Amino acid sequence: MILSQFLTLVINLDRAPERLSYMSDQLGSIGLQWERLSAADGKLFSLEDTALVDLTEFARRHGKTPVHGELGCYLSHVWAMRRFLETDSPYALILEDDVQLSEPLPQVLDALANVPGDWDMVKLSGVHSGSPLKLQRLYAQFHLAVTLTPYTGSSAYVINRRAAQNYLSGLLPMRVPYDHEFDRGWRWDLKVRAVMPSPCAHDQAGESLINTTTSRRKFHWTKRWPAVAWRLGNQWRRALYGGRAWLAAIFA
Repeated sequence: MILSQFLTLVINLDRAPERLSYMSDQLGSIGLQWERLSAADGKLFSLEDTALVDLTEFARRHGKTPVHGELGCYLSHVWAMRRFLETDSPYALILEDDVQLSEPLPQVLDALANVPGDWDMVKLSGVHSGSPLKLQRLYAQFHLAVTLTPYTGSSAYVINRRAAQNYLSGLLPMRVPYDHEFDRGWRWDLKVRAVMPSPCAHDQAGESLINTTTSRRKFHWTKRWPAVAWRLGNQWRRALYGGRAWLAAIFA
């Protein structure tokens, strides 16, 4: 096992000690060393700050106004990458504090570390099917895959240093929610992959504190056509990107 190469960061709000205890119990049970990262509380930041949010692009791409929880979530992941690059670790495992971890996670991480040239960012959990195409077996029933359709969520993923550097070069200001942005491998010139089946799961039964939904204004359907066009274009690029990666793996 080469888990010492992973910096494990748990994103946790200062006002959510019970979430931290939940994560501590899970990580302890599977033997992972970890570090707490104090999450950004979105309520403390202005949505009018142009260095943090591009309101025009957010409206065009998402068809609604942003909320403070989305900004807090977004900034927390940016901070996690900055913290990662302050260390010498080659990889970072980034976890939100409402994720459910499975017992085989350490073996999956070990397998990923043994194929470092095959990925830059790997999602370990997601919402929706993602329409995956398997690239290679990692461990037991777990495979490295590409997704052809949206596989949203950012509760658990692994990045290398190149990924963190590429992301930090252009993530801010926020133009869409974080989980809509960071898996766009074609945009970031990264090998974005997923582990299937997921070794982690988002706790959809519990209420998220980092990404709490507050009052937002969803535009009338007649004004959401730019967002529909952007999503269709994004989906086309996603399918093309995944298909090319799959063909490259098949004929390698």
